Amino acid sequence: MRNSEDAEGAGPFISRLTWRLEEGGTAVWESRAARKRGTLAVRPEGVTETGARRAGAAALDRLRRLNGLAAVSFTIGGALFALGAALAQLSSGPTTSATVYFAGGVFFTLGGYASLVQAINAPRRESTAGSLTTHRFRWWSYEPGRIDWLSTFVLFAGTLVFGVNLLDSFLQGLTTQQLNRLVWAPDMIGCLLFLISGHLAIAEICHGRPCIHRRSLGWWIVAVNQLGSVLFMVSAVAAFTRPETGSEISVGVANWGTLTGALCFAVAGVLQAFERP
Repeated sequence: MRNSEDAEGAGPFISRLTWRLEEGGTAVWESRAARKRGTLAVRPEGVTETGARRAGAAALDRLRRLNGLAAVSFTIGGALFALGAALAQLSSGPTTSATVYFAGGVFFTLGGYASLVQAINAPRRESTAGSLTTHRFRWWSYEPGRIDWLSTFVLFAGTLVFGVNLLDSFLQGLTTQQLNRLVWAPDMIGCLLFLISGHLAIAEICHGRPCIHRRSLGWWIVAVNQLGSVLFMVSAVAAFTRPETGSEISVGVANWGTLTGALCFAVAGVLQAFERP
């Protein structure tokens, strides 16, 4: 009985484990809490309050640095994307807005990779004891069976696809077909990957069930990011160039969708700075 476990999560993924400790009481491991804060919750037998056991100081410092890098990168990237959309709406010139967008894309990619590395090096629960284990630092791993790794990997892939879109936006004299293939299609794929990543993040923090956790900072970060992804998708759909007219479906919707979506990512970046070990 002491080793009995209760696993929760979405589909094949496990995002929360509850098990009984040998000395009595229970411990709860949640993937996001371990990854972001380096903690698991412990409730001794006969005690109503839940405490926390943390990973080692070196692991916490590593997580703190990665979290700070991701937070700053998404904040700056979101702010630059919002600025680029505002410049595009004010018709300041395609090259100017494309340059600002590209700079923002670099920060988005950096933030995406920092988030992935944080997931790769998250402290693991690998025994029935109420403790976390930290392994040797790695820059890369392949762990599609972990929902936190998959969510951050898809996010990072989305930022790379956006990079293709942002580079191609510098090209001049493209036909309508070339615009849709080289600029619009990568934009749509990137937005779709962001939406998938956000869905996985929601499934991770809600453990596979719809939920609203108003007092959870992590939930707000995930929710605001997903709202930004939805707005990016609206922007991408509106940016499709119609072959019969050679014009976008709605330039205004495309620009405002990008601006408001980017602000969501910037706000979530600020919030993420407070979700740290």
